[in-house]
Amino acid sequence: MSADSAVPTTPATSAASDSAAAAQNISQHPLRTPDVEVMLDALRLAANNDELFNFLLDVTTPRELSEMAQRLQVAQLLSSGRAYAAIEKETGASAATIARVSKCLQYGNTGYATILKRLEEK
Repeated sequence: MSADSAVPTTPATSAASDSAAAAQNISQHPLRTPDVEVMLDALRLAANNDELFNFLLDVTTPRELSEMAQRLQVAQLLSSGRAYAAIEKETGASAATIARVSKCLQYGNTGYATILKRLEEK
């Protein structure tokens, strides 16, 4: 515990503050270009899933869209405690993909966590 802090810093509280800091600084991410901002706005403008699906079909390849959906499914299964081997068998995702999604869930920018929580609430 530092002299300036009334709360001791533990690995858990340090990780939580690092994650919060990362989320707050996301607007300064090097990929957050004006073009990316327009894409983010465009995604939010879809009035329904059909419009969004058609837009995604136009701006991604079928493989890219399938891979994004697969990664989200992997994130859902990892969050529910499923084992890598079971996820690999169920989704067809490679061990490398599963590991990457797991790393994002643990150390990422909270994107998966935010969306998974909202999907659960839906």
